[in-house]
Amino acid sequence: MTDTALESLYSYPADGTWVTANFVSSVDGAVSVDGRSRGLGSPADKQIYLLGRDLADVVLVGAGTVLVEGYRGARPDADRRARLGLAASLPIAVVTARGTLTPDLPLFTDALEPPIVITCASAGMSKLPCDVITAGEDSVDLGLAVEALKARGLHRINLEGGPRLFGSMVEAGLVDALNLTVSPLLAVGDAPRITAGPVVPPVDLALASVLRADDVLLMRYHRRNSS
Repeated sequence: MTDTALESLYSYPADGTWVTANFVSSVDGAVSVDGRSRGLGSPADKQIYLLGRDLADVVLVGAGTVLVEGYRGARPDADRRARLGLAASLPIAVVTARGTLTPDLPLFTDALEPPIVITCASAGMSKLPCDVITAGEDSVDLGLAVEALKARGLHRINLEGGPRLFGSMVEAGLVDALNLTVSPLLAVGDAPRITAGPVVPPVDLALASVLRADDVLLMRYHRRNSS
């Protein structure tokens, strides 16, 4: 498919706030190899991963994923974003309830703009050199977090993980869509699934599209009650 066709296929709805989760897993459901998702990657997956960022207003990610994957500031395709009428910059919003972020991380030092930190009052993160959203007292209220992003004009939310944040977002009824790449690997081992957390009622999804790149499958699902 052409870049323009992919942009149309993976585009966000024109109105409202929309949360799309982006994950890659092995055929047997592992979300990582040797603790990192990059072991499951492929050129096709990277293309969709970067497209997901280019189409979004903000990246939402858990602090654990930031630390394990070595997150830096986002550098989206400025030409594509200008053509689509989006802001040139793409902030990364990091969810943490434990105060594990420090200003010497690449997320702060190697970024075109500071991240947004979404936390709770007890984590003591208010002095970080960035926009800090306090969403709750002893735990992060993800509903309040999404509302705070909306208040900042950030309606297209690209959720990149990890599994616990994704599971919590599903539990709170905040995920509208899932872009899932299935890598042609059997990973075995004890790697987690793409979601983690307490048991919740299953969420009914509708298959929106399937693309194939060699042996890699790239699927899009929408929650059935999301327009």
